[in-house]
Amino acid sequence: MIPLSWYLIFAACLFCIGLFGVLARKNAVTILMGIELMLNAVNINLLAFWRYLWAPKADGQVFVAIVIVAAAAEAAVGLALIISAYRRRQTVNANEMDMLKG
Repeated sequence: MIPLSWYLIFAACLFCIGLFGVLARKNAVTILMGIELMLNAVNINLLAFWRYLWAPKADGQVFVAIVIVAAAAEAAVGLALIISAYRRRQTVNANEMDMLKG
């Protein structure tokens, strides 16, 4: 059986890669992909703790299903907003998307 610490280290690495993608990139699609990576790292943590602490119950799987549904909705809405902004500004650079500024 794989130790819990390996799952946590993997999830931490995945979260750091996603955080780097959000903070260091200017492309809005890359930022959205970084957010998805961070949500997947949270899912790995939820499943790892569920497996090692409360395996007979299905609570962990329910939480992961909710996070996956929320991530899918976030991706759909985020991509719709990015496509709309691209059609208006002809760019996906997050620094140039200042339509709400006066």
